[in-house]
Amino acid sequence: MVGTMALLPPFIRASRSSRPARNAAPHSAAGLPADDEVLLDVPDDRLGPALVAAGLGAYAPAAELLAHTRERAEWEYRDRYATRLAAFARSRPEWFEDWRAAAPRDPDVLLVAAQLAVARAWGSPARAELLREVSPLITAAAQSDVRDPVPWRIALDHARGSQAGHRYFGELWAAAVRRAPHHYGCHVAAKRYLAESWHGSHRECFDFADRAAQDAPAGSLVQALPTRAALAYLTDGCGPEVPRERLDAAADRAVALSARFPAADPWPAEIRNVLTYVLVRLDRRDDALAQLRLIGPYATSFPWGRLSDDPLGHFLAVREEVRSGPSERPPWQPGGGHGGRARPLDH
Repeated sequence: MVGTMALLPPFIRASRSSRPARNAAPHSAAGLPADDEVLLDVPDDRLGPALVAAGLGAYAPAAELLAHTRERAEWEYRDRYATRLAAFARSRPEWFEDWRAAAPRDPDVLLVAAQLAVARAWGSPARAELLREVSPLITAAAQSDVRDPVPWRIALDHARGSQAGHRYFGELWAAAVRRAPHHYGCHVAAKRYLAESWHGSHRECFDFADRAAQDAPAGSLVQALPTRAALAYLTDGCGPEVPRERLDAAADRAVALSARFPAADPWPAEIRNVLTYVLVRLDRRDDALAQLRLIGPYATSFPWGRLSDDPLGHFLAVREEVRSGPSERPPWQPGGGHGGRARPLDH
């Protein structure tokens, strides 16, 4: 990983805090890396070389990586890698355009193209209209490999952004779960759609997340879905109150899932970052510190980027408060805690 990170161009290297370096001794004593060792959104050992090659204009490693995930039905990895590659193609499109020209009907090209088109349309004031125009790209990706659930995750995101009705959403959801009943990306996309449709009705979102987690295997990433519902509730500041016991149960389920992965592993880093935020908001400092130790140097933009323009700095500030010990903050309440209400973006 160190060698890979050293090769990453500046525009995709993990960000570092611009704050003056702090004494590393207290962090080391707490089992935490120093601030200047913490990286943001680090790719894993398979994705990193593909991003390095793309930065140099070569698409073959990315093509090989996605083909491998498709051939082995590694749908969770495929979803994450396609999303990261599409994000990179937004800022450096040359390598992807070369790949697309060389293999326009390749299922992996079609998948990245669909993800890229949705991402480009998402930030526009005319989002709903633009998203309707990219529907054929999603259809092409779905038809290129009928086993693959990832185009259906993109379709669920597309349905949310284009303000599609519940009947259409239900059809997409049924198609997605037929292909992969416990695919985390599809479940997150569905929860986001439902959260927007049920704005302020967090109990329904919890119901959906809890049912999905109860039906999923113990090691499935879907076990973390209730924590995403807790994050949405804690940052929205709207809707009827969710009982504290339900928030704790969601966190406990994610703690159990986190324990199944190695420490300092980039794969579960986002789940652990979300869980840390929820635990801090619930004033479960010891549990939050345990997750920070498992996170190690792997901070993620989500959820901290929903709360601050400086996600790494926000993560480090939260980490410092947890490391330093109990504060004089008032007891937990739904509207209090770090960052307040999040931006009106995805949970």
